[in-house]
Amino acid sequence: MKTFAGDRDRAFNIGMAVLGVFLFVSPWLFGFRGASAAAWNAWIFGAIAAVIAAVAALRAYDWKEWLDVIAGLWITMSPWFLGFSGVAGAAWVHVIVGLGILALAAIELQRLYHNPEVR
Repeated sequence: MKTFAGDRDRAFNIGMAVLGVFLFVSPWLFGFRGASAAAWNAWIFGAIAAVIAAVAALRAYDWKEWLDVIAGLWITMSPWFLGFSGVAGAAWVHVIVGLGILALAAIELQRLYHNPEVR
């Protein structure tokens, strides 16, 4: 299990937390509270993303980034899996936030495994 910490890691964790909080509040911001699958998915996975970021701020492990990959994949694909791809605002928010989480996790994993001074 690899651990890492530093200012760059804090910035990534803040970015991840912002994405999680944004996803959590998006049903109110974009008016899809009534689309129950979309709203519940946003609330649950927004909270999960924010909690993972908060835990990583205390002490970061590589498994945290893999959890972010799983969460990012789910968030990105959930409009089709849960059947709310027709709710444009909800679908776009999920896809954009999911891809953002995936991108941040991929950069962190690349840094962790291919950059010796990070270890």
